[in-house]
Amino acid sequence: MSIVIAVDGTAASGKGTIAKKLAAHFGFHHLDSGSLYRLVALGVSDAGGDPDNENDALRAAQNIDPAKAGDPRIRSAEIGAMASQVSVFPKVRAALLEYQREFAARAPGAVIDGRDIGTVVCPDANAKLFVDARVQIRAHRRWLELKSYGDTRPEAAILKEIKERDARDAARAIAPMKPAADAALLDTSDLDIDAAFEAALALVERSLTSPPKG
Repeated sequence: MSIVIAVDGTAASGKGTIAKKLAAHFGFHHLDSGSLYRLVALGVSDAGGDPDNENDALRAAQNIDPAKAGDPRIRSAEIGAMASQVSVFPKVRAALLEYQREFAARAPGAVIDGRDIGTVVCPDANAKLFVDARVQIRAHRRWLELKSYGDTRPEAAILKEIKERDARDAARAIAPMKPAADAALLDTSDLDIDAAFEAALALVERSLTSPPKG
């Protein structure tokens, strides 16, 4: 039976990097579930579709191409915003749910990061984290990241975008972003990535060695 570690959290909180480091530490497979929605968004964009049209989004989800996960376009702010738009559709989420659950079953284990892994995708995960940071700090991190890709927008624009995305992700009717009731909370506001990983590792190891609940 494989071990599943769910790492949920807000945009630019560090959850993706933490998840990758946890996977490397344990020798587990890693999946950035957000990249799946970005791939759907890219599919909609490439087809000239509308990210607010469920049929366009579903068509892209049914024809997702994991080989494009390395396409630098999926890390753009435009595709990121579109990913949040297509993720509100129940049919899109259902199309991607089976893929994520099959990934979670891979031996010897999997670390999956996203926004609803511990609540919807893998509610029985062996360990669950919810990673967050103050919104101004997250905006600054994302601004630096996007700047390295050539994005010239001011930091204030990124802050506005992240606030809008937080609100949209938390308010959606299907699988809203929220901590699982049994998730360990990790605030990375004042931590560099090494310190954040060490804190995350300690929380995960505590969960993995705790007696089963119930």
